Amino acid sequence: MAGWRDHAACRGEPTDLFFVDRGESGTPAKTICARCPVRLDCLADVLEHPVRFGIFAGLTELERRPVRRIWRRAVAQGEDPRAAVAEAVAS
Repeated sequence: MAGWRDHAACRGEPTDLFFVDRGESGTPAKTICARCPVRLDCLADVLEHPVRFGIFAGLTELERRPVRRIWRRAVAQGEDPRAAVAEAVAS
């Protein structure tokens, strides 16, 4: 059930924008993600199914690490991880 992808701002964009080489700018991808209506769905998906490379939901793998810790902690405590991440990202 990945219907949210049909509404993603990145749909139809060149994939290489989201998989930049070291030293290249991820700004174009992050700009697209910033206006995406399903950004939290994308973030939840990449946290549920980790990907080591690429920009997802406007975050690089390095930037996703602290968010992943929030996700895992919520799961371990029996809380809704999507709500915990949404709250963390909003603040």
